[in-house]
Amino acid sequence: MTKRQREILEFIRSFQAAKGYAPSLEEIAAHFKLSAVSTVHEHLANMSRKGLLRRGWNRARSIEPLAGRTAREVPLIGAVAAGSPIEAIEVPENVALPEDLVGRGETFALRVKGESMTGDGILDGDLIIVEKRRRVENGALAVVLLRGGEATMKRFYHEGAVVRLRPSNPAMKDIVVPAAEVEVRGVVVGLMRRYKRG
Repeated sequence: MTKRQREILEFIRSFQAAKGYAPSLEEIAAHFKLSAVSTVHEHLANMSRKGLLRRGWNRARSIEPLAGRTAREVPLIGAVAAGSPIEAIEVPENVALPEDLVGRGETFALRVKGESMTGDGILDGDLIIVEKRRRVENGALAVVLLRGGEATMKRFYHEGAVVRLRPSNPAMKDIVVPAAEVEVRGVVVGLMRRYKRG
């Protein structure tokens, strides 16, 4: 949540507490001395996508802050393969997530590249939310680094001296590598998707 979004949310809450109904877009614009109502509309649309508020379609004064749905910023550290392993590239930026999507421990996000996990409902371009862990149980949906710095996301199975990384797309084969060449980075705890229009 940006500083201005936080200020708008606080204004909406205090306005509702005082008057019993939500402010109009014009009242929000006037309070923050904004010349264009479209700027307010853009802020509210972004806040709605982040799960901070809900707006009734085509209804005046229908802004509803979502109590308890606070956002938390986590690092978006690059891409992970859902296909053949790809080189891990960490290009840090932040993404705001609803609190209930964030893992219990240290959490980060990765963008999915490829289609090996479609059986788990994970598609190319999705954002996965990963809770950082060094060990995971067999069958867990894990993000791992292979020797050479290649990153992939698969179902994880430790089988003695080897690790089997299993895709959920039946058209793709398991990856079997020596256990010593696999470094677990975390377990997938959530998923975010933006639907494409048109």
